[in-house]
Amino acid sequence: MKIGFIGLGIMGRPMALNLIKGGHQVTVWARRTESMRPLLDVGARAAVSPADAAQGNELVISMVADAPDVAEVMRGVASGAEPGLVAVDMSTIAPAAARQIGLDLAAAGVDFVDAPVSGGEVGAIAGTLSIMAGGSEAGFAKAKPAFECMGKNIVHVGESGAGQVAKAANQIVTGMGVLAVAEAFAFAAKNGVDAGKVREALLGGFAYSKILENHGQRMLDRNFKPGFKSWMHEKDLNIVMQTAHQLGLCLPGSAATAQMFNAMVGSGLGEEDSIAVLKLLERLSGQA
Repeated sequence: MKIGFIGLGIMGRPMALNLIKGGHQVTVWARRTESMRPLLDVGARAAVSPADAAQGNELVISMVADAPDVAEVMRGVASGAEPGLVAVDMSTIAPAAARQIGLDLAAAGVDFVDAPVSGGEVGAIAGTLSIMAGGSEAGFAKAKPAFECMGKNIVHVGESGAGQVAKAANQIVTGMGVLAVAEAFAFAAKNGVDAGKVREALLGGFAYSKILENHGQRMLDRNFKPGFKSWMHEKDLNIVMQTAHQLGLCLPGSAATAQMFNAMVGSGLGEEDSIAVLKLLERLSGQA
């Protein structure tokens, strides 16, 4: 398949690389030309604009920072689109924004699929991302061969915006999960108990989770190298809370977790992994 890929950051670059490894013909575009070089070295073609990334391709994928960026690149994609093009955004943005972008693209004759991902940089590199898609059945079907190069758990959740709803729900669970593990470890340490032994005990019961297993070990190792930066989780939880306010929905746990990640950004931990919330708790508790 001929695919355009827009956005080559920490997630986009390995995702585009996996498309090339999967045998697809990939055209790439990024604001910083140096970001394209690793893909060009393995056979990708360089586009000069989002419109150029769309021309002659069957599918265009974007992986950028936030809704305004998605809207901007998709306007360019629409201007270069040929009949039958499906545009896919794999960024994390508000469900309402995804629906509006879908409407705008439909008016230009482009089918739009919102397909945010979970799995972080590790999943992007390994091609094991969880992909949550919203949009038409036809659009999803056309994009699925590309999704299969980038992910393992691929679900068509529903109509336009449904993928972003699922991703927001994912960020609620992962955000609260990371905070819960960090609180458990801080609680153990403050009581003079080995947090590693506590983790070992919890892994055998109903407290088990992938977050406790994987992120918990990274907390014990003090490995705060970002796979998913704190400011990104703060942004995503802000999407959750904005949507909740629009719907009149009470999400007290999400609100408290959003405030913790907001405090992480405010205290200079925004560029560290979200598991660095442990460091913030330690500071607040006099453990640091």
